[in-house]
Amino acid sequence: MRYRHSTFGAAAECQAPAPTVLSPIAAGKGIFRVPTRNRRPVAASAQSVATAAQLFATTQPAAPGSTAVEPQLDPELLTGFVDVVGITDVTHDVKTFELRAAWMPSVDFAPGQYVTMRIPELGLERCYSISSAPFGTNTFTITVKRVAGGAVSTYLHDTVRVGDRIHVDGPYGLFSTSFHPAQRHLFLSAGSGITPIMSMVRSLLARQGGSVTDIAFVHSAATPVDIIFRAELEQLAELAGVSVTILCSRDSDSETWTGRRGRLDARTLAEVVPDAAERETFVCGPSGYMDAVRPLLAEAGVAQVHEESFVFATAPADRVARARSGGRAGLSGAAPAGACHTIDFVGSARRIDCDSDTTVLDAALDAGLSMPSSCSEGACGTCKSTLVSGEVEMNHAGGIRPKEIAAGKFLPCCSTPLSDLVVER
Repeated sequence: MRYRHSTFGAAAECQAPAPTVLSPIAAGKGIFRVPTRNRRPVAASAQSVATAAQLFATTQPAAPGSTAVEPQLDPELLTGFVDVVGITDVTHDVKTFELRAAWMPSVDFAPGQYVTMRIPELGLERCYSISSAPFGTNTFTITVKRVAGGAVSTYLHDTVRVGDRIHVDGPYGLFSTSFHPAQRHLFLSAGSGITPIMSMVRSLLARQGGSVTDIAFVHSAATPVDIIFRAELEQLAELAGVSVTILCSRDSDSETWTGRRGRLDARTLAEVVPDAAERETFVCGPSGYMDAVRPLLAEAGVAQVHEESFVFATAPADRVARARSGGRAGLSGAAPAGACHTIDFVGSARRIDCDSDTTVLDAALDAGLSMPSSCSEGACGTCKSTLVSGEVEMNHAGGIRPKEIAAGKFLPCCSTPLSDLVVER
């Protein structure tokens, strides 16, 4: 499961504001060409290789009796083992984990971004939004809802204790007010989708001191006991310039909900945010919620919408099967449609063929190579690899940082070859 982020103009007939000039990484999905190593600074390349090797080492379970090797950490990246310094019950099935990156004087992230959490004991990785704001300290929080049958959320809730260490990699993502600045904001969330929203709201209030704040916040929950950050939302509602609306679909066993009831609809949106069309809008929640909200925003004339939601990534086997059934070039049994290139994986001593329409990940999986991957669309950074030589076209969704691209890193899941490649994996 992963986060998916997209930005779109919801109402085609509306006049969209002039686009903000952003850096390539902040501009969202785009085409990136990773240069060959001989075009990169030597020092940066050497550093990236060492970091990749150390990172890989940290993801492998330690052999019995062996001594764990501390990774060499890049002080500018939130990548490595963090200490669990606090755990707070937020609701009956939601906990906030306070994490400290001891090697950093302060954790640098944009509010709304997420980290990829790696659990070697389970052999699994998951992305979790950072729920705190960047306040210049080396601690940050993630807020995790227990998911029925969810291995990682169950592990975090039942096994992780204060004093434990967890491996994180990040920050990632473009779902942030930092990348889409505006004077007026509309935040819509449902369930645990409130976590990145709360990070942005907290950051806006801290930066602006509340003096020029103009925030409309509408949160949906199943019942009163399912309202995440309820006390804080009620406090926010008292601030000047902040409008908070909470909707519950039904009562809980212990409380009759006296606020607005039901799901968000066009009438409620028009009543609580009559000027929605004038606001930069961020939406996060389950896929059903997102599907229901999109037409509401279009009807309200909201032009600038950024969304992030939980979706299930395609399993590697399904991904390859789908590519084959679609006649994707470069995979066994399909006629190549573009130029064919070779990919040498130096760590595996394997050479495979891949045409220019097939991602490096698809070609590797089809050839039987083992390659970690999670989101499969350039969002989580799980498959990040080092390109020793060659060029690729990379269309990522925020799962890699500009510094990493400059150092020769790329994401095989969203990269197609432009030349013969040598990959350090």
